[in-house]
Amino acid sequence: MTALRGKEIDSFLARPDPARPIILLYGPDAGLVRERADALLASAVDDPNDPFSMVRMDGDELAAEPSRLVEEAMTVPLFGGRRAIRIRAGSRNFSSGLDTLSESPPKDCRIVIEAGELRPDAPLRKSCERSKSAVAIACYPDTERDLAKLIDDEMRASNLKIAADARTALVALLGGDRQASRNEIRKLALYAHGAKEVTIDDVMAVVTDASSLALDPIIDNTFAGRVGEMETSFAKAIAAGLYPGAIIASAQRQAAQLHKARLSVDEGRSESDAVESGFPRLHFSRKTLVESALRQARSERLVKIIAQLAEAAFDMRKQPDLAATIAQRALMSVAVNARRRG
Repeated sequence: MTALRGKEIDSFLARPDPARPIILLYGPDAGLVRERADALLASAVDDPNDPFSMVRMDGDELAAEPSRLVEEAMTVPLFGGRRAIRIRAGSRNFSSGLDTLSESPPKDCRIVIEAGELRPDAPLRKSCERSKSAVAIACYPDTERDLAKLIDDEMRASNLKIAADARTALVALLGGDRQASRNEIRKLALYAHGAKEVTIDDVMAVVTDASSLALDPIIDNTFAGRVGEMETSFAKAIAAGLYPGAIIASAQRQAAQLHKARLSVDEGRSESDAVESGFPRLHFSRKTLVESALRQARSERLVKIIAQLAEAAFDMRKQPDLAATIAQRALMSVAVNARRRG
């Protein structure tokens, strides 16, 4: 079986095995699929922009005539050199062409197939996993450890260091799409150009602006007990590619801030003053929902919510393919309990 896992993937990408020229990249992280495909194809040919060296094919079109793939793979370049074929898989099956090539692997031709999420019994995945001439590589959203490494690599390339609290905040705002994460980190590095270290203020200034537009409605509606609004906002954010880990991390911060504000109220401070001191960057449009959440929440319940969200974050790291489901279930529990107390 040639489905690569963990460190096997890094080793293969760093030095692709010429005996396995057929490479299937699949999974929910489209950015990681593209990034790995670009790297594999760049190392396969001398000039990726040369149409004689690089052939682009559509999977659904191939399904009507799978033999075209075999013909292209076996074609000898007019001026010699290496060739590569890039295939964007669709919904139709062209695995019969791959089965033929697996029996007679092409020489000096690398075939890279890009696909979305595939079930274990999907013909394309089965064909590549059972072939000795192919490999199948799953591309799932980055874990916190992956994101931390990505941040450090990009900072090092820009001759920058990043403060520990800034890295923690940045990790919580990234994920879901590797290329989008890398672009955000590079944007941050450009913003901090000339400084010795990236600070949390830099992260807040550059990265959170776009994320908060999607995060704030989810978090505020959750703690205010507005279940329907929370579900709608959550679905829109996930459809737009927002990483579920960023949502839960934001919920954890909100719970901690509410707990701090609740303790202030219990000590005799007004709810309005507690919100202003506990949420120094709060936009006026959010104040009503945050104050509503504070009125409904008791200190003991917020402690339980903090533990509940921490458990959800841990479960998401263990089961990244179920991250969205785990996050939604945790937020739903918080929202339903808040509504009952409203």
